[in-house]
Amino acid sequence: MEQLLWLYALPYDPLYPLVCFDERPCFLIGDLVAPLALQPGQLRKEHYAYEKLGSCALLAAIEPLTGWRLAQVHARRTKREYTLFCQALAEAYPEALKIRLVQDNLNTHTPAAFYEYLPASEAFALAQRFEFYYTPKSASWLNMIEIEFSATATSRRRRALQLWRRLG
Repeated sequence: MEQLLWLYALPYDPLYPLVCFDERPCFLIGDLVAPLALQPGQLRKEHYAYEKLGSCALLAAIEPLTGWRLAQVHARRTKREYTLFCQALAEAYPEALKIRLVQDNLNTHTPAAFYEYLPASEAFALAQRFEFYYTPKSASWLNMIEIEFSATATSRRRRALQLWRRLG
């Protein structure tokens, strides 16, 4: 924990950007009941019934000191998608000497994943672009992308609750 707090307290350095990464499952849902036509001056109304249309994985990162974000949506959450995301991060920071990457200890979040999908020389080069910092077990709340995910979910719940109160 102390290492992450120390890392977050460092001043911004474009040669060593701090990026927080995580992933989250998303569920794709559709309406079972056709929505009512939107009328001027009326709130949009949604029915509680829905159908499950599958799921996907949202991979996202935020650079806390600048607010820069990167997100990708994939059908699955595997080492392959992690490798693709890290490649995109490396491309986003061409001038960086090392990208300081804060992430959790999920089994796919390791530079070993690169070797499963890239030639050894490319995997090694990609791994060298990063300094990996792992959140302690049961302390993913130390990863600032978790705050972003939470704020987004809380905002959606708050809007839904306000709508429910107006309609109820």
